[in-house]
Amino acid sequence: MAQLIFAYTIGAVLVIIALFFLARPIKALFKIIISSTVGVVGLIVFNFIGGLAGLYVGINLATAVTIGILGVPGFFMILALQYILK
Repeated sequence: MAQLIFAYTIGAVLVIIALFFLARPIKALFKIIISSTVGVVGLIVFNFIGGLAGLYVGINLATAVTIGILGVPGFFMILALQYILK
């Protein structure tokens, strides 16, 4: 019985240690996902308003992740690349 309690204790400690080390990458992943979602909403608003002036940015995974990671400078980078590549 003592061995079983010891094994569960060691297992619980290992799970806590694993969660401690995985918390930061998981937190960073969620931050990128949330930022990308906000970026897509911003692109939708920009396309709605910019469509009146003839400006349009495609909404896809690459643009969403770029804006999610880089933020507003990433948005302007996408606009600049679109202007250069046209």
